Amino acid sequence: MPQLDFSRRQALGLLTRVTAVVACGLGPACKTLGRAGRREFNVGDFGAAGDGTTLDTVAIQRAIDAAAAVGGRVIVPGGRSFLVGTLELRSGIDFHLADDATLRISSRPEDYPAGAAVLAAVRAAQNRTPGVEPAPAERAGAVLTARDAVGLSLTGTGRIDGHSPDFMTQFDEKDEWWRPVDFRPTLAFLVSCRDLEVRDITFHQAPIRTLHMVGCDRVLVDGVKIQNQLDVPNCDGIDPDHSRDVEIRNCHVVCGDDAIVVKAARAFASYGETANIHVHDCVIETQDSGLKVGTETTRPIHHVRFERCEIRSSCRGCNIQLRDEGDIHDIVFRDITFKSRYHSDPWWGRGEAVSFTAVPRTPGGKIGQIRNVRVENVTGHSENSVRISGCKESRIQDVSFDNVAVTLNRETKYRGGLWDNRPTTSAYPPIEEHGNPGIHVRFADNVALQRCQISWGANRPDYFTHALEAHDVTGLTYPGFKGEAAHPERFAAVAVR
Repeated sequence: MPQLDFSRRQALGLLTRVTAVVACGLGPACKTLGRAGRREFNVGDFGAAGDGTTLDTVAIQRAIDAAAAVGGRVIVPGGRSFLVGTLELRSGIDFHLADDATLRISSRPEDYPAGAAVLAAVRAAQNRTPGVEPAPAERAGAVLTARDAVGLSLTGTGRIDGHSPDFMTQFDEKDEWWRPVDFRPTLAFLVSCRDLEVRDITFHQAPIRTLHMVGCDRVLVDGVKIQNQLDVPNCDGIDPDHSRDVEIRNCHVVCGDDAIVVKAARAFASYGETANIHVHDCVIETQDSGLKVGTETTRPIHHVRFERCEIRSSCRGCNIQLRDEGDIHDIVFRDITFKSRYHSDPWWGRGEAVSFTAVPRTPGGKIGQIRNVRVENVTGHSENSVRISGCKESRIQDVSFDNVAVTLNRETKYRGGLWDNRPTTSAYPPIEEHGNPGIHVRFADNVALQRCQISWGANRPDYFTHALEAHDVTGLTYPGFKGEAAHPERFAAVAVR
């Protein structure tokens, strides 16, 4: 009998192929090993019609569960559209939207496990105001979900189509945005996942939040495209929430609400702090904040870096909003260009260039502190001030600006001479009437403005004032500062009181 000459690698390869066949029960649904060495599970082999009208949730879930049993790849094939409700992703799988494959989400609440309960809870809130932060129950409906998954990846060049028009009632001409129906599902809601990867997927027309990650650790979001409507409220782009060790890179985000927002929401406070977030090399278009920390800040948020991003449109370029008891510290904005302008009244923000604010959310409410913030090599155009604005209850500390250049010019029709402190019901006004200097600092300590420059465009309304204004400040320095007042005949270039 001839001697078999098997190497250890060949033996392991044979064992892997045998294991794959056994695990698939010798059935046709399990294909050969894919390029990544994973068993592949095509959703069509599990009964998914892919005709855009048949609800394929159950069939695709069968493929997910089969792949999870062996750590395989779920293939959603290109050239077809799959109508789905909630899908629960599992540990160890790669959920892959191949080529131009589309997951189109159902508009029926009953196609989401929490849909009926969510709809009832929202309808019970008779005083709910459109545009305010949704109640936690409203977030329960989601399309792609995962909880406690380890080693999950979501990849491919296909798209998830939220078809937001299906979730709107009418366009409000006065407020210049769409009025939503009561139930709107998040496109991807991933909770307590570890070693998570989201790569190259396109999210299209999310009816509410797009990619919301809660309590997740060791996350990579790379090359993701978000194509939401600019006039739909609450359709955030990417939200790392109570999460740690997150990298977001090479993404292009278009959305009505906050584009990339790092936060710590009260509804999920048990998941702890948010830390070690790195956002870089992204392109952003939004009617709200471009790069943001807050508004929800119930636990510490720290060591966040935003680098090499282009904010093509926003209501605020770089934004930190502290309204709750968590501290925000060690934040960096570096090598960023931005464009910021006014939008209609319901949108938070009044065109501020950079806005770091600490204001209690409610009367007597607990509030943490903003400290150790660096802004370096940031340039842009705005319709409103750079703001570093603490409060009597919480002074902002240790902020440095280096090589920051902003040009202020009024371009839109909306009422000016305002700052936006929302959301707050405390003693501080939600919308504050105030002249607009280039840079304004108050209730702050140890603020260094090095090599900063303020310029003014051709349209300088009367409420454009000083290049730099400060009061209730200690340790303010501004070496190399350049800029004159918007109206030199009326205002000094620098006013420190």
